[in-house]
This record gives sequence, structure tokens and C-alpha cells, in this order.
Amino acid sequence: MTGLHIPFMGLKKQYNALRTEILDVTDEVLRSGQLMSGNYTAEFENWLARRNHSKYAVTCHSGTQALEIIAAYYHRESGVRPPRVVIPTTTYVATANAFIRVGWEVYLGDTDYHGLLDKKKIPKELSVQATVLVGLYGASVNRLEEEKRWATDLVIEDGAQHWLSNDCRRMGNATAISFDPTKNLNSYGNGGAVVTNDLDLLEFARNYRNNGRPGGYGIGTNSRMSEIDCAQMMIKTEYIDAWQERRKSIALYWMGRLKGSGIRTLIDANNFPTHAFHKFVVDVDSRDILQRNLTLKNIETRIHYEQPLHEMPAYSDFVGPDILSVASAMSRRVLTLPLYPELTDLEVEYVIDSLIDCAA
Repeated sequence: MTGLHIPFMGLKKQYNALRTEILDVTDEVLRSGQLMSGNYTAEFENWLARRNHSKYAVTCHSGTQALEIIAAYYHRESGVRPPRVVIPTTTYVATANAFIRVGWEVYLGDTDYHGLLDKKKIPKELSVQATVLVGLYGASVNRLEEEKRWATDLVIEDGAQHWLSNDCRRMGNATAISFDPTKNLNSYGNGGAVVTNDLDLLEFARNYRNNGRPGGYGIGTNSRMSEIDCAQMMIKTEYIDAWQERRKSIALYWMGRLKGSGIRTLIDANNFPTHAFHKFVVDVDSRDILQRNLTLKNIETRIHYEQPLHEMPAYSDFVGPDILSVASAMSRRVLTLPLYPELTDLEVEYVIDSLIDCAA
């Protein structure tokens, strides 16, 4: 035994490295008495807009709320009741829930072997008003831009996992971002943002997150990031490029080690240049046995996701692919390795050595 224990996330290491800066800026905000909608909130929103090569960004309580704000706005604008949206069946449940909650009908589309929505499997005769693109594991959806025409002109990005990919250039009408603790740029709780070039959506999002600004602006909810959250996030923006480079170098090394091993990586030569490196996922035989064996070596792994949406009872009323779909097959084979900047070289080596050994 090496004595190594590799947790799935490196949150403790990250905080220990930033602790002094985080505590200092937190104290500054608390002393100021400006706890909501202050200068740090405006600064973080401006940074997000610039980083995403977009005009506007509006922070909110979570990535799920960001999706719901976008869904509510375009539901109002669609002129169809109920409007229908295409969502990839391999995604976190929040993607579908946000649209269902505000009255959309959901069509669940199959994915390709990178986990991205497969346009070829969407019936041409299907009448839909919007398409949601999910950059699963951090894969850029911008490669889909070459196809240009989706089932609709309205394209929404669920950017929770991929927004840092491809130089952060957005391709949809709006993008929802998440800052939960598992993300590359993470908060110490919940946090999200709507990114867009649409001025009307900007105003809608600002009102929606503030209970519709009582007095005639329509419905809404309480959905804001605090000034402390945004101040802490501004500290982390100074490190995100270095963190991304470290993730990239680890992924590149692991890809090289796995060549000829029979283990397929979902980060590969086709998508490596534009990947956000949110997760390092492998496609393997006997996935569950492999996971148990890695656990015995003190390496924590996860499965993203064990069931595509169309296999869950909660979504059985929505049209989706069958059990022979690519998404269903992949859900039985994928395994996510721990990938974060705080992994030491020794830990990086131990993870890949153990994977190759256990899969042999």
C-alpha cells in the first residue's frame, strides 16, 4: 500500500491555498455592510460577460435557477402553449427540471459517444421551439456550430460543465452557468449566471431574480448571489487560467498513458483542443467491478450518470430514445476519475497506474 488516499474533489486543498485571501475579502464585505448587489457583484458580472465574449451576465442563486430564468423568458416569448424543447437525455436532472417547471414540453434526444446531443436522431418532422445543448463533462458544443441549423433557431447552452471550453465563445441565444463546488470555477455553496447578448433577457433576468421587482414587472423569485459570494469568486478568477492549464496537462498525460490500453477516454484527439476539462471520464468494460477495485486502492470515483433521463420514472411521460440508445449503453460503461488542479504529480501517477492495473 502507498498510503495515498485520492478524494474525488480537491476542495480542502483549494481552500487551504486561498484561505488568507478568502477570509480577507469576506471580512472586507462584512465590514462594509453591503451584503447584496454591491460592487463585487457588478465586478463579477462584468468579468463573466467579458470572459464569455458576451454583452451581459446576470448572477443568480444557482445554475438551475439560471436555466429556469432562461426557460421562463423564452416560454413567454414563444407564442406556443406549451412550447417544446429538445434536451439530451444524458444530463443532470436540473436541465430538464428547469424547463418543466415553467411549462415546457420536453423531447429527450439521444447522444453520441462523447455524450453530446445527436442531431441526426431528432426526427425532422418534430415541431420544437428550442434546443438545449449540454457540453457533457466539459466537451465544447461549438463543434456543433458547423451544422448551423438545429430543429429551431433558438439554441440555449446549459454551460454548467463546458462554459470554459473553446475560449468561452458562446454559440446560443443564452447560456446558463453553474458555480457549485464541483465546477472548475466554484463557489462555497450555490451560484449561477445567465449570459446573453439579449438586452430584453438581461432585464427579465434582473427582475426575475428579485421576485419580479414587485410593482408590475411580472413573476419571479429570490435568486441572488451574495456580495460575499461574488467577492470570493473574484479572488478565484485570478487563478482560473492556471487551474485550467493544470487540468489540461493532467488530462493530456492520462490520455497518453491510456493509448493501446483498450480504455477509451471521452477526452480524445477530436475534442481535446476545445475541452473545458471539467471531468475525465473513461469508457470501460465491467465498470462496476473496476470502480470497486479502485476504491480498494483508496481512489474515489463517480458515475456521471448512472441513468439517462429517459430511463427515470419522473420523465416517462416525455418522448425519448429506447433502451438500445447510445445514452443507455454509455450509462453502463462510464466512470469518472478524480481530476482537479490540486492533484500532485505523485497522485496523478498513482491514479493512472491503478486504473491500468485494475482494468487489466
